[in-house]
Amino acid sequence: MSLESVRTFFAEHAPDVEVIVTEASSATVALAAEAHGVTPAQIAKTICLRVGDETMLVVTSGIARLDNRKFKDRMGGKPRMLGGEEVLSVTSHPPGGVCPFGLPASLPIYCDLSLKPFDEVVPAAGATNAAVRITPQRMADLVGAVWVDVCQ
Repeated sequence: MSLESVRTFFAEHAPDVEVIVTEASSATVALAAEAHGVTPAQIAKTICLRVGDETMLVVTSGIARLDNRKFKDRMGGKPRMLGGEEVLSVTSHPPGGVCPFGLPASLPIYCDLSLKPFDEVVPAAGATNAAVRITPQRMADLVGAVWVDVCQ
């Protein structure tokens, strides 16, 4: 169902963006980079976090790591990663397919500056073998993301 919600999202908001489904899994940064012929840094990984009572998505470069100090200063608290079941419940996307597209309910979405150097990034698309190719700015615009600097 999650892949379908992403396809519906793009059909409505950006029909020119193709959802790519591969035979190979793209559930990890390394697998996704291999499946799509890009560097691991070009994979746009989406992390589902909670700060206090607020759940949010943070999209970063595939090789970026959250910087706890920067994150706490910007978001007002320490991030807690959600477990797989919680992620599925909140996003409708399985771990390895989590993305900011086709969500069942509105969530705050942040894109880290680590994505900015790339002309094109490859975020997942709701399944462990689905992705899209998109510019970082267009991705942020489509999902109403706020740009932040929260990674090392």
